[in-house]
Amino acid sequence: MRNVFTAILERDGDWYVAYCPEVPGANGQGRSKEDARRSLADAINLIFRDRREDALRGLPDDAERGTVAVG
Repeated sequence: MRNVFTAILERDGDWYVAYCPEVPGANGQGRSKEDARRSLADAINLIFRDRREDALRGLPDDAERGTVAVG
């Protein structure tokens, strides 16, 4: 499944910084816009992977796990 998020890019001297308003804490940076966008995508993936692992830790044995599609 592929999700699409907003990427805000701003120039800061020789660097580009990027953030995603839908995912608090997701930030990226790079010397080019594409590097900053790629760095942001990596940050978003890391945040979601960490949140998923954290949420699944300690689930009761009788908890039902499934999926849901959005959009």
